[in-house]
Amino acid sequence: MDDKHMQIGEVAARTELSLRTIRHYEETGLVTPSARSQGGFRLYTESDVQRLMVIRRMKPLGFTLDQMRNLLSVTDRLDDDDALDAAEREGLLARVREYEQAATEQVDKLRVQLARAEDFSATLRSRLEQPASLPAPEHPTVRAEPSPVR
Repeated sequence: MDDKHMQIGEVAARTELSLRTIRHYEETGLVTPSARSQGGFRLYTESDVQRLMVIRRMKPLGFTLDQMRNLLSVTDRLDDDDALDAAEREGLLARVREYEQAATEQVDKLRVQLARAEDFSATLRSRLEQPASLPAPEHPTVRAEPSPVR
């Protein structure tokens, strides 16, 4: 990975996350700046940016902060695979598979929601495209019946 350090503004631009969001992820332990400048500014590496991108992709799928933290911990351990034995590695991969399955299920749900939203949008567009000169549909008028005389 590139060891070039970036300030938070550049990281925000690259990840399309707000400064506030990045700071929040730092406060919750999801990402830690790799360094600080002499003036105390947060400095990030390409690895930190990639970590933020994982978080950004998980968020719209409804993963909680704890789930994000857990998956990042698993992938960190897999990336440092020199210290893993085969059984531990397989256990970690099984956890990644669980997250992949949950992500796939959520994507399927979002596709259904998107199809419904597109259908609704098309219905509205169709309504707007109707010529204004068409008469309004006729509705039978309701007439009040006289009350019986007693």
